[in-house]
Amino acid sequence: MNIPRHVAIILDGNGRWAKSKGMPRNYGHAQGSKTVEKICEEAWRMGIKYLTVYAFSTENWNRPKDEVDALMKLLRNYMKTCLKTAEKNDMKIRVIGDKTRLAQDIQDRINELEAATVNNGGLNFQIAINYGSRDEILRAVRRIAQDAASGILDPKSVDESCFESYLDTHDIPDPDLLIRTSGEERLSNYLLWQLAYSEFYFTDVLWPDFSKEELWKAIEQYNARDRRYGKV
Repeated sequence: MNIPRHVAIILDGNGRWAKSKGMPRNYGHAQGSKTVEKICEEAWRMGIKYLTVYAFSTENWNRPKDEVDALMKLLRNYMKTCLKTAEKNDMKIRVIGDKTRLAQDIQDRINELEAATVNNGGLNFQIAINYGSRDEILRAVRRIAQDAASGILDPKSVDESCFESYLDTHDIPDPDLLIRTSGEERLSNYLLWQLAYSEFYFTDVLWPDFSKEELWKAIEQYNARDRRYGKV
């Protein structure tokens, strides 16, 4: 079995899962965060080196205020849980996205989490928070323009490698496999540059019900693909 080095996941279906149980949407998000912990452990056991999950998008701010507030509260709690999980499983945590819009206490917790796990040698776990791929690309372009204007960067030297060094995911290999749960089949502004040659796997399973067995199904499908990268 060929295990993908990097798996990216769009965690979808928390709200629908909660509705099916007759529970508030926030209950689904809480259960979804527990599933993230389980999948992190299983991914490392399987031999996956990098796991990136879409936790909160730039568009999610448009949801009802009470839901956004609840998600921010859940995020605060998850930062504590994630630290314990990282210590237990030797995970290295990195948050991608524009952190400047987050409350200062959340930014502080993110910085503490990244600093505390920077030397860990297990799973490289990336969490996309206030992340949107178009926003990421625009931020990268602005920084390139600023560096070019100040003479730090020669515009003629801007190639793919240079551009990637300005992205949130610099030094992280592109995903081999993208998984999206809940039956939706779109990227939703997620890792548009990085997913150029990734294999896509869509499943009807709602995220809180996603298990190691479902992860294996995705990897089996990945192994059935012929990755040619434009070659014959």
